[in-house]
Amino acid sequence: MVSVRIWAFLVAAAMTVAGSGGACAIAVGQESAPVSPDAPRAAEPLSLREAVQNLETHEPRPDLESILRRLDKLEQAAATPFENPDQWTVKFGGHVQLDYINWANADPAITGPDAEPGTKNYFEFRRLRLMAEGKGYGNLDFRLQMTLEPETVGDSDGAATSPDVKDAYLSMNDIPWLGRFRIGNFFVPFSLEQLTNDTFNVFMERSIPSQGVFAGDREVGVAFYNANENQDFTWTYGAFFDSISDTLKERIDDNQGYRLSGRVTWLPYYDEPSNGRYLVHLGAGVLYTDDQNNTVQFRARPQIHEGPRLIDSGILDATSYTTGNVEAAVVWGPVTVQSEAFLSRVNMSIADPATIGGAYTHVSYFLTGENRKYERFGQHGAQFGRNIPNRIFSLADGGWGAWEAKARWSYLNLNDISGGEYNDLAVGMNWYWSDRTRVMFDWIHPVTSSTTTFGSTTSDILAMRFDFNW
Repeated sequence: MVSVRIWAFLVAAAMTVAGSGGACAIAVGQESAPVSPDAPRAAEPLSLREAVQNLETHEPRPDLESILRRLDKLEQAAATPFENPDQWTVKFGGHVQLDYINWANADPAITGPDAEPGTKNYFEFRRLRLMAEGKGYGNLDFRLQMTLEPETVGDSDGAATSPDVKDAYLSMNDIPWLGRFRIGNFFVPFSLEQLTNDTFNVFMERSIPSQGVFAGDREVGVAFYNANENQDFTWTYGAFFDSISDTLKERIDDNQGYRLSGRVTWLPYYDEPSNGRYLVHLGAGVLYTDDQNNTVQFRARPQIHEGPRLIDSGILDATSYTTGNVEAAVVWGPVTVQSEAFLSRVNMSIADPATIGGAYTHVSYFLTGENRKYERFGQHGAQFGRNIPNRIFSLADGGWGAWEAKARWSYLNLNDISGGEYNDLAVGMNWYWSDRTRVMFDWIHPVTSSTTTFGSTTSDILAMRFDFNW
């Protein structure tokens, strides 16, 4: 931009000199031809400094003013998201996560066909996504996110051959009495941990009861989000199809199945002067699922993406199930404690109803003094947001980013459907280079009971992730 301004100034200067009838000349050190004593005396040549001073004090022509106005408009446009004549602004982004998993101590009992993909060490692109989001007409917003992980678009053992649809929705905001209306493919409003973006969660993977066991994933449906004026109370409810394929993006069947969900949250304490450095969050939710195939299955991996299902109920004949949960979180400066409990009643087709449950609790502590950011009424309602280091990691400036220590216990009980019990302990450290880049380290210690898939097992897993987004 600076070079453009210089050229514009020089062009206008030349025009100004030409417009003055050539009365201004610049001496450049060349010898002049002999002049007759009787010839009229020419004006003394100006030095370069004097010529520039004359130009600076000369009233600018309309052409120069027009050029500068256009440059200002170009600079403003370059600093803002893309905007088209239909009142839409669009922002493009992406998300990349690189994982390395090491089974430091795999229990020898975890073997056989049920152990696929086994206990081998592995590297993968956990997430490889592109995203576009934007706003329009003052009260609309949209988001489209596609995943490009090799499992879905490359030559693999799976049948998927196209990108998965993650977020694909349109929202209308500020509707009187109703708040925000959303339609498309998005997270079912249920569970604090599930609704918090994976970029903002503390651990590499969500806890075992909420990693698709009790909490819903993204589904196709509609939902309403609302809050009181101070956003101390939020309430959300929605209706969804049950398990439309992310890859096929369709289900052709007379029995579609459906899910109904509701969630309420309360913020009994929020420290306004510190912008939420100290707060208390409480919430509860319910999720009803009428299964599309009248079969259900509850199972979980050891808090890594690729690994054997250490606990598995098998396929059960059931018409529906209802899950309730309670959630709580306390942020007290650099310390955060977060916990949820789940209880689900499964309506079996032939046998009596069964009751299963689970819970998790985690604590995190910023060694560098930051605190977890909280969004009163974010993308999915009340949720945690993007963490921001006090100083970004920079060897040139001596900044070391933010360091967060963490520990979590999670639990799943499937005894009522002969699935057994599963306890999982995880501890680790997060290193935030900036608000969009971090390195994560998790040590995971899964312990299963005798009635689980592989019987009583104990293992140790070391996991590391490099995570960045834009």
